[in-house]
Amino acid sequence: MKFKRIFLIVLDSLGVGESVDASNYNDKGANTLGNILKNYDLFIPNLKKLGFLNTLTMNNKESEAYYTIARPKNKGKDSLSGHYELMGIENSIPYKTFNETGFPRELLETIANQTKRGIIGNIVGNPTSIINKLAKRHIETGALIIYTTSDSNLEVAASEDIIPINELYQYAEIIREITKREEWKVGRVVARPFKEQDGEYILTNNTRYFTLMPPNKSVLDILKNNNLQVISIGKVHDLYNGYGITKIIKSGNNQEGLNKLLSIMDKNFTGLCFLNLSDFDTLYGHQRDVKGYAKEIEKLDVEIPIILNKLNLDDLLIITADHGCDPTMPGFNHTRENVPVIVYSRLFKEPKQLDVLESLSDIGATIVNNYDLERPWMGTSFLDKLK
Repeated sequence: MKFKRIFLIVLDSLGVGESVDASNYNDKGANTLGNILKNYDLFIPNLKKLGFLNTLTMNNKESEAYYTIARPKNKGKDSLSGHYELMGIENSIPYKTFNETGFPRELLETIANQTKRGIIGNIVGNPTSIINKLAKRHIETGALIIYTTSDSNLEVAASEDIIPINELYQYAEIIREITKREEWKVGRVVARPFKEQDGEYILTNNTRYFTLMPPNKSVLDILKNNNLQVISIGKVHDLYNGYGITKIIKSGNNQEGLNKLLSIMDKNFTGLCFLNLSDFDTLYGHQRDVKGYAKEIEKLDVEIPIILNKLNLDDLLIITADHGCDPTMPGFNHTRENVPVIVYSRLFKEPKQLDVLESLSDIGATIVNNYDLERPWMGTSFLDKLK
């Protein structure tokens, strides 16, 4: 074992340029970080020192951390596919999407019959816009708002004042069971509670994801089965449907997630702490809010020195992403992009640019290699390159 504790931070949707197969996803020209830089004077001196901006050019500039990019291999450009790949789970067949046709009538009728609720929506769009469009009708009728964001998901939304949160979760669980049928199999069912604030309807921090059981054993399972800690912060637990997790820490937004991370860094444990910062994606990427996305990156930059100062000599920090969501691209969908990979330890003597990783799963393979455990389904460790 080289490192006792590993901290993995996923900057949800912060891609660094189109992948080699971007054209298959209609994402030519996508570059979340690069296009934000073209439209906003981003000030991130601490991330810059770690080589974060170097991942855009990969031209062997100096840095205080090892840096590279990872190319996506799994099919699909959603959080589930990306997170599966990070932890060594292969997904060669994309989950169902319904952005072209809408959800089938039979599916909606089945949901209505089993939830005893009416259904409105069945449209594609970003959650905030759809909710503001349909909220009044929902409040008048008590019907569930059902829609998709064009990824492999079915989202069900309701006002917390009309349908209590736990009741909405129960409906989402029912829908999750229904959508296990092969012809309706979406990657995620998402419960989206909302409330009214200053004349608008906003998502609350009580969003919950209902995913399928992972198809294979993941890096998280390998760690847990070998009595190592696997601490999840944010939506990590939901993405893996709880498998391989030893401790669940909820967080409603990026700042809360970072605060929870800093608290965990004061604890003595052996294993992995896995944080997802989802605001980049949900609040700014899908909303195509360049300025908001940029400011959120700057907020993260302020926290970087605090995180680094809390690292022990035998700790490893990895910062990466799961896919892109370029706020300058048309529409509101995720974008098929390479992701940044930053690897930092206070023990490193001469950090530098690493070779391009052919899969996000190389990160998971490196984590299990550190603890001398079995290899996951996919991925090649780069642990021996870290000196």
